[in-house]
Amino acid sequence: MPKITIASVPERTGSSYPAPFAEQAAERVKLALGDAGRLQDFGVNLTTLPPGTWSSQRHWHSHEDEFVYVLSGDVVLVTDAGEEILHAHDCAAFPKNVADGHQLVNRGNVNAVYLEIGSRHPDDACTYPDVDLHASAGNAGYTHKDGTPY
Repeated sequence: MPKITIASVPERTGSSYPAPFAEQAAERVKLALGDAGRLQDFGVNLTTLPPGTWSSQRHWHSHEDEFVYVLSGDVVLVTDAGEEILHAHDCAAFPKNVADGHQLVNRGNVNAVYLEIGSRHPDDACTYPDVDLHASAGNAGYTHKDGTPY
């Protein structure tokens, strides 16, 4: 089954963030293409950001490389260095364990669509520099920065 029929891949709308951090990504739609293809070493998501929607809270990964490639529309890439626009056919890479939080924001008037690709390291933890949120290694769930569970 090498071919993945996009229409058969279930949509995941929103995020798994605890309140109030989920609100900005509530309309985000992901198709887990890597899961549909039974990939184990890396994930591939086809993501749609409607106008006004964020990809995520600004974050960085301890053990996971990330790569995004914009297919259509424009998104604003927000990092510690500031903001820059990514247009269709632009891409960005985020090496693991580089403490520079990133996110994509659709400030345009049309949907933005991009591919996101990331390794699936079992020890990966995620740091969110702007909010009181931390994702523990091994998908153990979200905690406050002091370790208290949500």
